[in-house]
Amino acid sequence: MGRGGDGICDTAAGPLYIPYALPGESVRVDAWLGHPDRRRLIEVEAASPERTAPICKYFGTCGGCAMQHWERTHYRAWKRGVLVEVLAQAGLDGPVDDLVDASGAGRRRAVFHARLDADAQVVVGFSARLAHDLVAIDHCPILAPELAGALAAARAIAECLARLRKPLDVQATATLAGLDIDLRGSGALSAADAAALAGVAERCALARLTRHGEIVVQRAAPLMRIGRAQVVLPPGAFVQATAAAEAMLQDLVLKHCGGARTIVDLFCGVGPFALRLAEEARVSAFDGDAPAIAALQRAVAQAQGLKPIAAQTRDLFRHPLSPGELNRFDAVVVNPPRQGSEAQARALAASSVRTLVAVSCNPATFACDARILIDGGYALTHVTPVDQFLFSPHLELVAKFQKSDVIGQKARI
Repeated sequence: MGRGGDGICDTAAGPLYIPYALPGESVRVDAWLGHPDRRRLIEVEAASPERTAPICKYFGTCGGCAMQHWERTHYRAWKRGVLVEVLAQAGLDGPVDDLVDASGAGRRRAVFHARLDADAQVVVGFSARLAHDLVAIDHCPILAPELAGALAAARAIAECLARLRKPLDVQATATLAGLDIDLRGSGALSAADAAALAGVAERCALARLTRHGEIVVQRAAPLMRIGRAQVVLPPGAFVQATAAAEAMLQDLVLKHCGGARTIVDLFCGVGPFALRLAEEARVSAFDGDAPAIAALQRAVAQAQGLKPIAAQTRDLFRHPLSPGELNRFDAVVVNPPRQGSEAQARALAASSVRTLVAVSCNPATFACDARILIDGGYALTHVTPVDQFLFSPHLELVAKFQKSDVIGQKARI
């Protein structure tokens, strides 16, 4: 099984990748136009005993899930094994926990695509795998109950704007006040379009409807609770896919930072870690997303019972915190986007901060950054894989690094 969740068949011409096939199976396949190293699964002639019935009728057509056909124990072992393999290939040696299931009640955010078909009828759903084709759906079993109305809202929005004949993306996020929806692809809206969308928001009881971040209508502040604080989300804000994963990641970060009195949170977003860490420590938080920092600042101003949080907008790719700035803190939390944070990792490697906690959604870029940290004197002491993207190859992880006092003294010299 490959890292992307495809079965791999070794041939004289090289490996062939076959989505929805399992190790040990005999399958019939067909060519996949535009993908010479892939094949489409036509029929399973000899099934693996590990094969199980998928939970969704769209599985195999919709490109959202890759692994519903694999018995859960083997799926979990494979997913942890991918992380172990990536770390080993990078020469990293650290204890890897068992995979933690953080799928919880399901995903609380999703992006639906809306298009017109050949008959000019609105179709709403998800993309097919490795294709621009749209798979129309009427439900998705991996979404949280709080997103139950999102598909109907996306369809109503698309029908409202059908005359524009434009492909639309509708990002829906579940909040305490209801669905927060950001619309993309429509272009500028006329006054009539905006009024019609306001009507959709009312009928669908949306908390807020925005277009590329610009408010079309807001019926209620889209709130999310983080520890003792409530955050009003910026339009299209990034939040962890499941509430269970956010809580699990927070708990791991808090545990690894235990005892630290001053902590810096890098790539902090709207503050899922900073707001929890501030229950015990003084926190400085940095992110290049100005609306996210503003939302965090407003949440801090209204929260009770927290130690000080200083939140600042800063492009950590172009202007990472220097070793001198980092050395003021007892611990560092770093949670970069998928591309990792090479520049910040190099500055961290040159610092004397003793405890570093890394959160990552990409084992490959994590391994690259971890190699820099270890070469700079850190030891990788703990890695926990967290599975919030159930049935997909995507994986979160939380890792703890420690730098010894001797190495720290050398860095300060």
